[in-house]
Amino acid sequence: MNAIVQLLVQHGYSVLFVSVFARQMWLPVPAVLVLIAAGALADSGRMTLAVALGLAITACLLPDMMWYEAGRRWGDQILRFIYGLALDPDAASRRSKEAFVRHGTRTLMLAKFVVGLDAAAPPLAGLSGTSRTRFIAFDAIGAALWSGAYAGLGYVLGKDLDRAAAYAARLGMLWVIVVFAALAMYVGRKLVRWHRFVREFRMARITPEELKKKLDAGEKVTIVDLHGRRNGPKGHQGIPGAVCIDPHRLGQNDNPNKRTPIPRDREVVLYCTALHELTSARVALELRRRGFERVRPLAGGLQAWHERGFPLTSVILCGCS
Repeated sequence: MNAIVQLLVQHGYSVLFVSVFARQMWLPVPAVLVLIAAGALADSGRMTLAVALGLAITACLLPDMMWYEAGRRWGDQILRFIYGLALDPDAASRRSKEAFVRHGTRTLMLAKFVVGLDAAAPPLAGLSGTSRTRFIAFDAIGAALWSGAYAGLGYVLGKDLDRAAAYAARLGMLWVIVVFAALAMYVGRKLVRWHRFVREFRMARITPEELKKKLDAGEKVTIVDLHGRRNGPKGHQGIPGAVCIDPHRLGQNDNPNKRTPIPRDREVVLYCTALHELTSARVALELRRRGFERVRPLAGGLQAWHERGFPLTSVILCGCS
């Protein structure tokens, strides 16, 4: 800690700016300790606290704007890079996008206290379509809270930097515990609701025989094929008359009133290739959010339809967003 203080004394505000900037570029730099040391030097009159905070906030905003613009231009690629070490990068990316859409730009105010979220928040803001003005405003508030917390800690405990560093470590751990507890409660509630929904959804299954009978009788039924893009632009074999959509694109736009190729005045039957029907359940939940009331899964999916010898035809992806 004393080495950091001496470095600040020798090179001044440039060390503070570079360390915070580097930290926002995801480099392993102890910017928190530099902020504490800057606060301690401000307490002794060798630095000005307002200037130190101003530089720290600017050093946060500049790289955050870069990541924000990267998110606007290469959103999914940037998120896959961030979550590259996750067991399921696509799922982690999708969950982070859904969480940001749910909580909005308020996430930026506390993101810098949470490792991982700090890296993902700026590109998520760009990907979600947050305006530059709104992003800068909320990101500046978050940068001010983060910089002020650690520089203020050094200012108050300037005569005992080791104790200040220990408090900083505890503060970081406290934030992790608080965020983890809140996340656990949130995820727990979601899992309970999801379990109930899946159970109700499976109880509403329609068998291939029932669907075939409805189609033969001329009833108005919309069949939705959830194969996505895995089979490319040439299409694949599916149930005749099915509307094929990409389940990974459905719901990416946060406007639930945006048009879909699925009529709202008909019974909707969903099917996919996976026997566990989780994709169908997720899409059904999204359709319910958009106002579709009669949504049912095809029991056994396309495989069950095929095993009964019912007709198949080529289905081409029409898209849905």
